[in-house]
Amino acid sequence: MAHLSLYRRFRPDSFDKMVRQEHVVRILKNQIEGNQIGHAYLFTGPRGTGKTSIARIFARAVNCEHPKDGSPCGQCATCRALGEGSLDISEIDAASNNGVAEMRDLREKVQYPPVTGRYKVYIIDEVHMLTDAAFNALLKTLEEPPAHAIFILATTEPQKIPATILSRCMRLDFKLIPEEDLEKHLKSILDEIGKPYEEEAVAAIARAGAGSDRDMLSIAEACIVYADKLTYEAVCAVLGAADFHETAKLVSAMLTFDLDTAISSVESILSEGKSVGVLLKDILQLLSRITIAKTCSDAEKLLSLPKQLFSEIKSVADRADGRAVLRATEILIRTENELRFVSSPRISLETAILRASHPESDADSEALIVRINHLEEELKNGTLTVSAAPMSEIRHAETPSPVKELLPEEDDFSFPDEEPIFEEAYFSDGPAPQKKPPEPIVPAKEAPAEKPLFAPAPAPPPAPVPAPSPAQPVVPVPAGEMSAEVAFGKFMRALRKTPKSGVLFTMCSDLLASYEGETLVLTTESDTIYTALRREDHRRAMEEIFAGIGITDFDVRKKGAKPTQKSAIEELKSNFGDYPIEFK
Repeated sequence: MAHLSLYRRFRPDSFDKMVRQEHVVRILKNQIEGNQIGHAYLFTGPRGTGKTSIARIFARAVNCEHPKDGSPCGQCATCRALGEGSLDISEIDAASNNGVAEMRDLREKVQYPPVTGRYKVYIIDEVHMLTDAAFNALLKTLEEPPAHAIFILATTEPQKIPATILSRCMRLDFKLIPEEDLEKHLKSILDEIGKPYEEEAVAAIARAGAGSDRDMLSIAEACIVYADKLTYEAVCAVLGAADFHETAKLVSAMLTFDLDTAISSVESILSEGKSVGVLLKDILQLLSRITIAKTCSDAEKLLSLPKQLFSEIKSVADRADGRAVLRATEILIRTENELRFVSSPRISLETAILRASHPESDADSEALIVRINHLEEELKNGTLTVSAAPMSEIRHAETPSPVKELLPEEDDFSFPDEEPIFEEAYFSDGPAPQKKPPEPIVPAKEAPAEKPLFAPAPAPPPAPVPAPSPAQPVVPVPAGEMSAEVAFGKFMRALRKTPKSGVLFTMCSDLLASYEGETLVLTTESDTIYTALRREDHRRAMEEIFAGIGITDFDVRKKGAKPTQKSAIEELKSNFGDYPIEFK
């Protein structure tokens, strides 16, 4: 007898032997027992979940003379005839028979009655591969088939089937099979064939099956013939996975930011001939296990790994920061999507490992949080080391910048607190007032530096600074006793010391001051400054400052403008004071 693959040898022949899919089995059983069989079904779901197997069981069950709990008995004449091969059950592969000619041929043959049973069942596998013309040829027959015809359409991509076909079928969705059920099924098969195995090896094969019973059995068949006993190491070797300990060393270095070890481990694994895609898949799988070990209390049961391997994963999970694990996973997932379009997959993987192992090179918020958490952990463990900066850098950092002093500290522009621009001494013959000496600068204490080989000569001691005289209160001087320049200098000096007056001080800096009678006239050539100084807020501020220095009458004018009536009268009084003049 020819060798049969495990998935063919142990294909279920009754509903009771199916692995899961209870919702589909229950519907079909109830229809058979209640004699409410439909004319068209659509079985859809992932590969290897039992679509074709249930279709074959259902095709024999609807023709069975004595069904048992909805399943074919396998003993009656009809079951034996259908088991040996009969024209009443036809399986069509739509991938190779997807033309309109094949569907027209099916439409002609469906009119003939069954040979042995009550129904003719047509199982069309991968029906989404049919062309549009083939679907149109099948549509009318599928909508109103003969009473003895049943259509079962199976597909993994229902979105490719026209809506006119979908609306004429009873749709039954198949689900992925849980790992626990796959493990039970594989153990029953291994026990039946007498193959010794390890629990961890069975769990690894079930995980590799990814919810597909057929994929799991195909992997198991290769692992069974690899060695006398089915072991976890044998399964890893058959799957082509990288060495677990090397991968764990790589991931541990990546999560603890040991860049040297991480890159070295990548080079070591890839030099053994491992594929970049396989290594990336193994790293992501290990990161997933680390996440489970870090967050789940029953992680050992969920992972189903040998104790030695689980203890190593748990050790890496305890040392790693949760955000670092999440960030590394996101980086590698993006890299996995990019590998399909890059010409150098190895460089892409190494770059991703570099980014995950070196958060200092990343400027996003996640990398910053990872760095902070790492520093806090080092500080907590007492392993944080801080290198002292050279004293020259400290002195340079402590020296105030003259440019920084000139920058405004508030929203409005303000000048530094220095000697005023306009002083009375510049415009009068009296003695200049003494300036307040600056406070002596006390140098900051610093660590003693090494004695230079050639020390400069010591500087002479500074001359003693006389004590400043106590500040005298400012007494307003009558306007007639000071010149226009002195009055304007006092105004600018008081204006500079007024909070938030930087803009006003700047505009007033270029004004020219002169007297017209008792009025202090401030003149400018700029229309913008003239308009701004005539604003209510600036006018009010200037009035308050002028009042503080004893001037109550002032005016702002633009150079070349005609004087106001009041100014002209004052000028006449000044020039012709000896003559009687009547003003009307």
